[in-house]
Amino acid sequence: MATFELKMPKLGESITEATITKWLKNVGDPIDLDDPILELATDKVDSEIPSPVEGVLKEQLFNEGDTVEVDTVIALIEMEDEDDAGGDEKGVSAVAPEQPDEPVREKAGEGAPGASREGTPEESAPAARKGDSNRFYSPLVRSIAREENIPIEELEGIPGTGSNNRLTKQDLLSYLKKREGAATAQLASAQKPPAGAVAATHKPAAPAIPVNEKDEVVEMDRMRKLIADHMVMSEDTSVHITLFREVDMEKVVRWRKKNKAILQEREGEKLTFTPIFIEAVAKALRDYPMVNVSLDGHKIIKRKNINVGMAAALPDGNLIVPVIKNADHKNLLGIVKEVNDLAGRARQNKLKPEEIQGGTFTLTNFGTFGATMGTPIINQPQSGILGVGLIQKKPVVLETPEGDTIGIRHRMDLSLSCDHRIVDGALGGMFLQRVAEYLENFDVDQTI
Repeated sequence: MATFELKMPKLGESITEATITKWLKNVGDPIDLDDPILELATDKVDSEIPSPVEGVLKEQLFNEGDTVEVDTVIALIEMEDEDDAGGDEKGVSAVAPEQPDEPVREKAGEGAPGASREGTPEESAPAARKGDSNRFYSPLVRSIAREENIPIEELEGIPGTGSNNRLTKQDLLSYLKKREGAATAQLASAQKPPAGAVAATHKPAAPAIPVNEKDEVVEMDRMRKLIADHMVMSEDTSVHITLFREVDMEKVVRWRKKNKAILQEREGEKLTFTPIFIEAVAKALRDYPMVNVSLDGHKIIKRKNINVGMAAALPDGNLIVPVIKNADHKNLLGIVKEVNDLAGRARQNKLKPEEIQGGTFTLTNFGTFGATMGTPIINQPQSGILGVGLIQKKPVVLETPEGDTIGIRHRMDLSLSCDHRIVDGALGGMFLQRVAEYLENFDVDQTI
């Protein structure tokens, strides 16, 4: 009997680990080719992992809820004979659903047989994978430890949150952050400021939160933790400014009202306002490419493609941001179909990892929930996010050849949050004005 090692697959570019959310097969269960074995979660997306071989599930090496690095063996499958594994009993990574092939990138001193820093076969040496306490350390954790010059003795003393006290990447990064903070505090206390000098201010620690007897304490789910951490990181990274502009939506509202039933009958597609917003944003980004950028230190990365993310609400109250790739190259019908498809699969938790990656600008429609205005937080590493509020009928002053008059029009507030390090008020204001112009001058005679 041959044993096949099922490894954690790479589910997308730059993703180094994933969380096992559910085992779909138990030990002893027969497995056919392409049978889903388990569900994985990474960066808000859940994916079913199919089996590349036939056999029987012999062992699950991790529990549900464990976070595992890419290329780590997660299960053993017993096969009838060695030929089923292609002659390789050590196994290969499971095939991620519809992932493109990617070239293998190896760091110097890593992955090459017999090429560790001490000149011994790193991957085969038990001491390299386990310490004196027989504690397991993944390749990623050991790589970070080498880069930070952390000896095995120091690793042994770091508490782990993984299965059986396993040290995860996040455990190690948190430890490094605390160690750096302690070193900084020690240095600051040793260097007293001169007389009369004003001490530098530091970010105050969060206050202790009292919990009363009748209060209920609820643990954040995984996605809400990701969202919370990402929002804090964005505020700490970018200098946010928010610009506002009221826009006349009369032409858009009337055109949609006339065409939504036609499109539903002919194409079976719902015609919402979101595709119209995305089309206007894509056109404005093409006119002002310096909004479609990212900032890396003091280097500006001008994005070649215009990929507009759309914040979508999920049934559990969380958010996810699927991306319309190359939105400026698609007509309105194409955007309508893609928006409906992505939004529908987002609600069913069936998005692929690559469908939430690569965004260069984000649109969020909080008007859907009755909000008239908001100040959205930038989705890093982008430099801008546009919020659209509730469309309402308002009395407004209309200019006519016969003079000013009062009329009732559909109006909406736009809010643009942008990174003031690179998008200043002038550029942000001109971009926002251009989006408004595309909406206010919408062609009511066009067909879809």
